Amino acid sequence: MSKLFTRSTTAGVLFDAPGPRARARNRIFGVLSLLGIAGLLWYVVDALDANGQFDPELWDAFQYTTIQQRIVDGLVSTLEAFGLAAVFSLVLGALLAAGQLSEHKPVRWVCVSVVQFFRAMPLLILIVALYYAFFAKEPMWALVLGLSLYNGSVQAEIIRSGVNAVPRGQGEAAYALGMRKTQVMTGILVPQAVRSMLPTMIGQLVVTLKDTSLGFIITYHELLFVGKAIATQPLNSAGFPYIPVVLVIGPVYIAMCLLLTALARWIEARGRRGANRRTSAAA
Repeated sequence: MSKLFTRSTTAGVLFDAPGPRARARNRIFGVLSLLGIAGLLWYVVDALDANGQFDPELWDAFQYTTIQQRIVDGLVSTLEAFGLAAVFSLVLGALLAAGQLSEHKPVRWVCVSVVQFFRAMPLLILIVALYYAFFAKEPMWALVLGLSLYNGSVQAEIIRSGVNAVPRGQGEAAYALGMRKTQVMTGILVPQAVRSMLPTMIGQLVVTLKDTSLGFIITYHELLFVGKAIATQPLNSAGFPYIPVVLVIGPVYIAMCLLLTALARWIEARGRRGANRRTSAAA
């Protein structure tokens, strides 16, 4: 038994490698899973084909300049709402993070309560409440403020965690040099925290971008709302172009999110290279 445990621990796992029967069983389960997925996909494709969703005439709608312009306008509206929400959420997150790290208990309690409240609030309910209460004529601001409050609270937790992750000795050394807390935070702790947490912050911005699609609930003319409007209109005798709209609108969202994700990875890789260079120089 001790030899078995030693061999397993040395291999980096706590169990033995699967034997011939286990490998055969895993292959069978894998094949059955693939067959099940293929059967499900075939059923979906067959059902859509029976409803005429693969009729080439459904793509004729996208040849019209009006439809193309509506899609472009929807994309611009999506990017506008995302840009405002991204800026506001980052600013709000920085302020709430500073408040949570404050030495003044009333300020800290208020900021913690705000963060916990808006993190727990379902985003869709928040957007709809803002729309009907204040912005029935300006749905964009209901969407932007809802995204800013929710994502700002999440960003505040990210920044706070990053500041707390900075080695305590750096702050203590700064205090020993006579620096005030504001100087320590703005000059020592926050820059390091932002540098280390920047990929996570950009990852949250990807979530913000995807959540702009909730604007269609409050009739904000973003990309999803435009796509839904196109899909629910019988533009020709072929019927409703649901699948063509999905195949046009979906990749646009995917492309935007992939670009932000690639930016986060590039920043993370660049920060890692910079840290390695500083370490090598110090050595």
